Amino acid sequence: MASVTAALRAKEPKRTFAELDVDAKRFLAKSTVTLFATMLVVGFLLPLVFMVVTSLKTEQQIASQTILPKSTTTVDVTEGEFAGEAYDLYAVPFDDGAIRSLALVTKGREASTFIDPAEPTVPIEWEGRWRTLEPALVFDPTLENFPEAWDALDFLLVLRNTGIIAGLGMAGTVMASTLVAYGLSRFRMPAKKFILSSLLATIILPGFVTLVPTYAVWLKVGWVGTWWPLIVPHFFGNAYNVFLLRQFFLGIPRDLDEAAAIDGASPLRTLITVILPQAKGAVLAVSLFHFFFSWNDFLGPLIYLAGERSKQPISVALYDFLGLYDTAIPLVQAGAMLSMAVPILVFLFLQKIFLGGIDLSGSLK
Repeated sequence: MASVTAALRAKEPKRTFAELDVDAKRFLAKSTVTLFATMLVVGFLLPLVFMVVTSLKTEQQIASQTILPKSTTTVDVTEGEFAGEAYDLYAVPFDDGAIRSLALVTKGREASTFIDPAEPTVPIEWEGRWRTLEPALVFDPTLENFPEAWDALDFLLVLRNTGIIAGLGMAGTVMASTLVAYGLSRFRMPAKKFILSSLLATIILPGFVTLVPTYAVWLKVGWVGTWWPLIVPHFFGNAYNVFLLRQFFLGIPRDLDEAAAIDGASPLRTLITVILPQAKGAVLAVSLFHFFFSWNDFLGPLIYLAGERSKQPISVALYDFLGLYDTAIPLVQAGAMLSMAVPILVFLFLQKIFLGGIDLSGSLK
């Protein structure tokens, strides 16, 4: 058997130094890309990790400047001459290199008395300044910040407001963008490229340019202080969503449209029964894009709902919450975590369809 294995190895072609050098360069390139991507992911997630950890801390833990939510510990002594009191635990080093968690019972300048919680009747004399010792800390996260932030934010009310604004706006932009994209991808019309180019040109138009005239229009209509300025404009479509859907529709074979037309289907019925089932990933992607945008939108609700606290979404409510509790850092972070809960859950449950919908094909025909 050994001779057979040796014979097979002898028949294997020997790799040259040039081939080994190419493999080494490929491995180095892949490792560099992987390392760079890992660094980007870690850097992106660090603020989120900080938010989660801080939301689990108390004010005392924030003051202690520990990275994790840790608290000092005490021990109740029930026997011996030091019984009947609670003493703080410290990490006490000894000459042999051992570090023990001991309770400080008598404080001194150059020498102090400690006891071992396991043997409270035996005092231990330690020479040194006790102020230089590190307190014994234990991992002690708390969830008390979340119910307090829930009540202070009136979370159910702001969640309802945000859901109405985001939900109606999402329905409007999906319907309008789908109809426009269907027309631009399936029908012949004069100046079609000019219309598409003009539509896409609005993407680079800063929103601040139209902020004042738009506000003047809604003020004239009498809708300032209501949800309508945050909902109605989305029923007129969105250039980015139109382009995204159009590119996807272009990748659907026209033979399906012709087959539906032969069966007597109207263009609208063809869109509903043929095109949309094939493009459900892209439609869901557009829906979630708008949902996340509307959920995080701050400037619009701040302008149109100023003074209307009962109608404000979670973005503005969280800003007011920050102004009231700016010194209560764990409480603010808990409120921010609550505001992120719904978008994170939506993305986790729909991420497969969402990411599939972004993988579009098509061309600017």
